[in-house]
Amino acid sequence: MSKYFRPWKIDQTLLLPPNVQDFVPKGHVSRFIVELVRESLDLKEITGSYVSGLGQPAFDPRMMVALLLHGYASGLYSSRRIAKACRERNDFVMIVALDPPDFRTISDFRKRHLKALGALFLQVLKLCETAGLVKLGHVALDGTKIKANASKHKAMSYERMKKREAELKAEVARMLAAAEAADAQEDETFGKDKRGDELPDWAGDKQKRLAKIQQAMAALEADARLAAEEERRIEAEKEQQRRAEGRKKPGKPAAPPSDQPDPKSQRNFTDPESRIMKSKDGFVQAYNAQAAVDAGAQIIVAHELTQCGNDQGQLVPLIEAIETNLGRKPAQASADSGYCSEANLEALEAHGVDGYVAPGRAKHPTAANGKVGGPLTQQMRKKIDGGGFETPYRLRKQVVEPVFGQIKQARGFRQFLLRGVEKVRAEWAMICTTHNLLKLFTLAKAA
Repeated sequence: MSKYFRPWKIDQTLLLPPNVQDFVPKGHVSRFIVELVRESLDLKEITGSYVSGLGQPAFDPRMMVALLLHGYASGLYSSRRIAKACRERNDFVMIVALDPPDFRTISDFRKRHLKALGALFLQVLKLCETAGLVKLGHVALDGTKIKANASKHKAMSYERMKKREAELKAEVARMLAAAEAADAQEDETFGKDKRGDELPDWAGDKQKRLAKIQQAMAALEADARLAAEEERRIEAEKEQQRRAEGRKKPGKPAAPPSDQPDPKSQRNFTDPESRIMKSKDGFVQAYNAQAAVDAGAQIIVAHELTQCGNDQGQLVPLIEAIETNLGRKPAQASADSGYCSEANLEALEAHGVDGYVAPGRAKHPTAANGKVGGPLTQQMRKKIDGGGFETPYRLRKQVVEPVFGQIKQARGFRQFLLRGVEKVRAEWAMICTTHNLLKLFTLAKAA
């Protein structure tokens, strides 16, 4: 008995060309992104930068924005991987309408409009608010360490730089002496009218290495001077306040701040603005990415990125960014013990936000020693402990931690592509924009 199969029409020519949007189903996220870019996003800052009519026509900026947003939403961040998908994946083929840009065009577009692409976060956040996804009843704050586009093995401490500088200076001096001796010998052998004055490649390479180390040392020394000046300024203000109040500083006078860098302070040669930070994977070369997440639908309502591994200085900027972005403050805010300080707790009260900040890193932080910390810290400990299992602090982990899981695990964003804190900050804004965009898509799909 013969078996019948559906005909495989791989060689059949189509009489009428299909619409490229038919390549993907109607409920696909790529269609949603294309519609959002064409109808809802204001791209005047990007489109207005194209003023010349000379040369080959540029790709439509709306298409390029949709392509990048869909790439980030699909876990494709490299321009080469996005360009490959434009030739192989139907959703990307649909967006570029069978006219794929090459990877260099995608990369250059992202570099040229990086600031404007990062600014799309606010537009998408407003759309989420209009759709009813932002409540601001409770907002959870947290940070995550994301690897920089640099290896920690390309970093060197100031102490090691000083030692290596001396070694390289000696090596370069020996090489220059050897080169001069070789030149003199060649002049004697071949005559002075022959060329022989170029330094060998191996000498030039070490000279470049020495110059780079000296540049890194100068940067560390400049940072140390600025830090010492700031410390002296703060101490002078405190001393002036004590004199006005008729008080004296107790104890022995502290040693003056040093203008010299700490011998263990490091600088990376690949991305000098990244820092060594402690993470769950050990010490990594990274940036500290911050997010404030609304408990209603896990919408990121504010974001920040810093070079400091400590979260303590980011609580107030995030709270203020929420009010700047949405024009109102959250009713409640929670954060882990990394954000706890007397100044931060006082700032939450000043902003009129009902704060829940863990006062310690114990397994049960509310049961820690009540004598540890200042008066506001002790009050916070009692406040969280008094709420028991009903305390709003319990919302923190279930609100903000899944967001980082979706970004780093589900969409595979574990390392920045760009280098330099300003570029990386814009890249983090694009990641947060895409997260909110996917939440908006989930709502639209369910409607």
